[in-house]
Amino acid sequence: MNQIKTTTTQNIFRVLLGAAMLYAGIGHMTFRRIAFQAQVPTWLTTDEAFVDFVVLASGVVEILFGLLMIYGRNFKVQTGIALAVFYILIFPGNINQYVNGIDSFGLNTDNKRLIRLFFQPLLVLWALRSSGGWKYLMERKRTK
Repeated sequence: MNQIKTTTTQNIFRVLLGAAMLYAGIGHMTFRRIAFQAQVPTWLTTDEAFVDFVVLASGVVEILFGLLMIYGRNFKVQTGIALAVFYILIFPGNINQYVNGIDSFGLNTDNKRLIRLFFQPLLVLWALRSSGGWKYLMERKRTK
């Protein structure tokens, strides 16, 4: 996997995504903690302590992803694929916010919450393309 070459543009976008993940992860633990609690699906739990645990744990994961996207060049493909999977796994939180009409992050209308749902696939693609994960997966598919 390490042999996947990425362009300078891909590397810039990988580092930018890593910085965004660091910012989000720090936000989970500090200034955006309450807002992120609104993202935890109500079908998962309504226990406030567990909701807070989920927010803090996902913040740690996001910080790790951010650091790996920025500094983990030897693991960029694996990190990009794992981050794409992470984005898919947290998508139910966005759906929950839309379905239950939860105001958070300035998403205070159904239209805004609906539009946000369409940005999650872009994050998945960003993680895969910027890390070389997309190329790796396509090459792997061709060799099977």
